[in-house]
Amino acid sequence: MNDLQVGLAVLGGLVLLALLLHSAWSARTNAPKQAQALAQAADAQEPGFDDSGFDTIALHPHPPRRLPIDTLIDAVATVNLDPLAKEVPGEAALAAMPSTRRAGTKLFSIEGFNADLQEWESPVAGARYSVFQTGVQLANRSGALNDIEYSEFVVKTQAFADALGATPEFPEMRDEVARARELDNFASVHDAQLGLNLRARNAAWSPGYVTQMAAQQGFVPGQLPGRMVLPSATDGAPPLLSLAFDSQAALAEDPAQSAIRALTLHLDVPQVDRAEQPFARMCQAAQAMAQSMDGTVTDDKGQALAPQALDGIAHELQRLYDMLEARDFAAGSGLARRLFS
Repeated sequence: MNDLQVGLAVLGGLVLLALLLHSAWSARTNAPKQAQALAQAADAQEPGFDDSGFDTIALHPHPPRRLPIDTLIDAVATVNLDPLAKEVPGEAALAAMPSTRRAGTKLFSIEGFNADLQEWESPVAGARYSVFQTGVQLANRSGALNDIEYSEFVVKTQAFADALGATPEFPEMRDEVARARELDNFASVHDAQLGLNLRARNAAWSPGYVTQMAAQQGFVPGQLPGRMVLPSATDGAPPLLSLAFDSQAALAEDPAQSAIRALTLHLDVPQVDRAEQPFARMCQAAQAMAQSMDGTVTDDKGQALAPQALDGIAHELQRLYDMLEARDFAAGSGLARRLFS
């Protein structure tokens, strides 16, 4: 083999080596980013996150407190006892309760006036009640109370009254359905659910990496794969924010190889008290995660959102909060949570 052949062979080997190195570099660069092992031993005692996207410690959110009947959002019927009965024990009221607390898609509620406490409450054993009231919600995100749902409200109330030997007094259906439509119109105009998207600039993310980065901003795994929530500081309140990414990636046989290129931060505006500044928290979390994950904050069309655009949204949001408060449906209040549910 002459010098030329040797030179060509060496050159060919170098080219092949360069191609192999470039291929390995590209694979490493484009592979989904993985969660990093926790450095400190103390951290190992904290809830661990792996590429399944789930917390190793089960999350048990506090159930929301039952909210009282209110004429602002409910059609209300009075259930008067027989004058000779005077009072009904809570056990009898509980036995007469319907099996479901819905009239169609609307919440159906029963309350009794506690003779000892002199206040309305959901019937409980051991108490005595001098009068009852039932309510059906006028509107929610499923729409306004309709004739069929009102009729179901009447049937459930009448059955409860009959079981107690009581007499119900109902509001006029036409009036209540009209109120329901007006309330539904208000809710439709003033409902707001905001979202910010975070998109990967270069390398994709694994589910474990997303979970770990979100956890640094206070998010904890939700009840569904690919879902996380930022809990409220108020016990029993809805989460401030939610975070969502591809659930199929979280459920993959090898999540470490799943490639996630986008996730969404979501704010259900009427559900969260404005005092908790949820939109500011959302912007801060999105920007912090974008910086640490090499991502870009965008709108639904994939366009990058400038700080001025976020400031404009924040300004409009304050106007919405004011309008909700003017109608007694302040964001995060029990009435707002019921109406926008």
